[in-house]
This record gives sequence, structure tokens and C-alpha cells, in this order.
Amino acid sequence: MDRNSDSDEELVAGAQGGDLQALDVLVRRHQSWVFNLSLRMMWRRTAAEDATQEILIKAVTKLDTFAGRCAFRTWLHRIAVNHLLNVRKSEMEEQRMTFADMALSLDGVPDHELPDPRTLPVETRLLVEEARLGCMTAMLMCLDRRQRLAFILGEVLGESGESAAAAMDESPDNFRQLLSRARRDLYQFMNGKCGLVNRSNPCRCARKASGFMRRGWLDPDHLQFSRDRIAEVRELAAGRLEELQALDRSHAELYREQPFLKGPDIAPRLREILSRSPFDRN
Repeated sequence: MDRNSDSDEELVAGAQGGDLQALDVLVRRHQSWVFNLSLRMMWRRTAAEDATQEILIKAVTKLDTFAGRCAFRTWLHRIAVNHLLNVRKSEMEEQRMTFADMALSLDGVPDHELPDPRTLPVETRLLVEEARLGCMTAMLMCLDRRQRLAFILGEVLGESGESAAAAMDESPDNFRQLLSRARRDLYQFMNGKCGLVNRSNPCRCARKASGFMRRGWLDPDHLQFSRDRIAEVRELAAGRLEELQALDRSHAELYREQPFLKGPDIAPRLREILSRSPFDRN
């Protein structure tokens, strides 16, 4: 029986009744969203994959408590947000990097010509793309966790103010303030440093890619941000906050143009974990 066309509510009911196929479909439907949120929160792909698995394990093992008082998506988002707010600090967070620190780091990376394409395992354009995406994601790490989450949820992934505020357990007013501060701080930095936002700035992804490789920030053999692309984020995002429409959004558009990546397939691992759980009733 193909359950891919079933609603989340139908899949949840099936999973709660012991239908592991329904559980597989439910997990695969949402795992890429969880992964993309985690990657932007943690920067390192392996850490984001671990967080994705941990979030989905929490959700599935608590699935019997889901009573349908809100949409499953909202319920799952709350679990993801709570996990990402409380998870152990990532390597980037341990550095406690501020925007001033990042500016110094970028200035300290000398401009170089791109490597000979014959020496690379990927096309040059992918190397530059990886440099751009990695640098932009690192900029998010200069925001504190709550600001970062507000920006990713409300501005990048296009969640409505109401649903994003609920996921973060914030009032709508507090969420708007968090998002406004995040947008302001990020824009000020990018307008003063990033050539993608302000063409008068000297910092260019193609000039920094080689330097990023030499610093170990970019590994052409293991791309973090540009492989397994599904679509652009803006093609999949639910919407935008209307009150921000009139503001300068050039930097936000850069984030919405980033690839939405296919997340790791957690369903087989969850089947293994749940093989001795109450869900396995067949």
C-alpha cells in the first residue's frame, strides 16, 4: 500500500497503530527540513546529521503522546527547536565568534587564484559555491542561538511569525523582536564586508576559496553545503513575514537562494530502534 499521498495526520494514526510503513513515510517527509534547520544552526554537516537523528528519535519515541491538538509539523518543529536550543555547543560556537571576529578572520585569509581545475575532485564552480555557502552559514554562527533560530525559521525557511513563535515558545511580539535584531545585525555585517550584498566590498567568494581550503574550512573531497541539492530554499519555504516586506532584504534573499539539501535517511535507523518498541505490533 502506497502511503505517500496520505496526510501527516493519517500517517501518525497509522504509526501509532503499529504501521511501520506509515512511520517511514512520515519520517522521510520531514527529515530534510530538520536536517536543513540543523545544518544552519550547527555549521558542521556531521553534527547536523547527528542532531537530525536525535531529533527524529525523540519525536518517534514520543509519538504516542501526540494528541492532534496542533499540526504534526508544529509539534515536530517544537521538538527540533528545543533540541537545537539545548544541544551541546558546536565547534563553531565554542569559538564564541562575533561579527568582529569573523571580519578579522576573513581579512586574514589572503586572496588567491583558484586552483588548477585538473587538481580538484569537483568543478571549480562547485568549489566557489561551497565557499559562498560555508561563509554565509558561518555568519549565522555570530548570532546567539535564539536570534539564529528566529532568522532561520522566519526569514530563511519562511515559517509564519505565529508558527515560528510557537515553535520557539515565544510570544509573537518577542519573536518579531528577535528576528528584527538578527536581520539588522546580519545585514550590517554583510553590507560592510560581503561583496554579495555590497559590490564595493572587496571580499569575493572566488578569491577566498583557495584560502578557505588552506585553513581547513573547505574540503573539496567532502562538500558540506552544496551536495544532495533538492531545490532552492525559497522554492520550498512556506511564506514570508508581511511586516518585513518593505525592509532591505538583499541579504535575506541570498539565504533563501541557498540549496535545500536532502537530509540523511533516518528511517532505517528508526526501524531498528523501534523494533522492540510498542509500535511494532504487527
